[in-house]
Amino acid sequence: MATRTLHPIHFEDFSGVQFERLVFAYHVRAGWTNLVWLGQSGSDRGRDILGTEAVEFGASHRVVIQCVNRESLTLEKAKGDMEKATQAMPRQIDAFKFVCGGAVSAAMREKIRLAAAALDIRTVTIWSGVEFEENLRLRGEYLLRRFMNGEEFPESEAAIQMFVDDFPGLADEEALKLMAAVFDRPAFRTPFREESSLPAFQRAIEDTISALSTGTWRTRDGTEIRRVPSVHHLKDPRTQKVVKEVIERIDGLRRLFVARLRDGGIQHCGCREPDCPVYTLPIGICGELDAARRRALDLFRTIHASFDVTLR
Repeated sequence: MATRTLHPIHFEDFSGVQFERLVFAYHVRAGWTNLVWLGQSGSDRGRDILGTEAVEFGASHRVVIQCVNRESLTLEKAKGDMEKATQAMPRQIDAFKFVCGGAVSAAMREKIRLAAAALDIRTVTIWSGVEFEENLRLRGEYLLRRFMNGEEFPESEAAIQMFVDDFPGLADEEALKLMAAVFDRPAFRTPFREESSLPAFQRAIEDTISALSTGTWRTRDGTEIRRVPSVHHLKDPRTQKVVKEVIERIDGLRRLFVARLRDGGIQHCGCREPDCPVYTLPIGICGELDAARRRALDLFRTIHASFDVTLR
């Protein structure tokens, strides 16, 4: 059998503007919202891109994304960018992210994190060129192919949004049909008294939240199945609001499940194996979790009449 060798991408062969367009397109693809590309104006004041990242099921971060397509990221460069950004946007920055075209050593990462802490920047993320490429292959393989094939990415933010969108012109009714597929899995059909693996159930619930929020749909073991429309593809404000509430209800189910694990309502068998499927669930808690799951499914049904996923 023939095997395919993946060679590292040499981002340094491309211009700074081309790299920024790719970084912007990736974050659109990854489900970030409120994205603004400042670098193209030539007066970014340390802020190439601004965007809102969904951090954990409803929470979000306002993040400055700085594109550094050079051989290495220096402390002087990173510190200068962070200082300019905090001066330009006091009290509006939750996190800072460097997306680099080259390598970044562990020692340099630590120095940059310390510099960020000194500026009261709570979180700093640093991607080397290799890490950026890995994330592109995971969430935007076709963007990487277009980039490497020399296809020019659009210049404006709106045009890039359309360029990245893999569901152009999709009506809400069709989008909901595709989104409904993420519920067609045991985690939404199996009563808790019959659930064979609670750790797998939790992962499936988290993956469903991610699929509805970002369009990336995975199996229980983390394998990406395919792309589906996300809540951000919906055009009707009411429909989008309902789907956001569905996501909140699913997250409520997740939080209820975690709370019952923490307070001892759901008890592990005690073998200390993290993926062991053996748990004790009282009937009352099974009913509580089933009801929380049903509320999310019933709400989705109000906007998708043919939706037929129900507990067995």
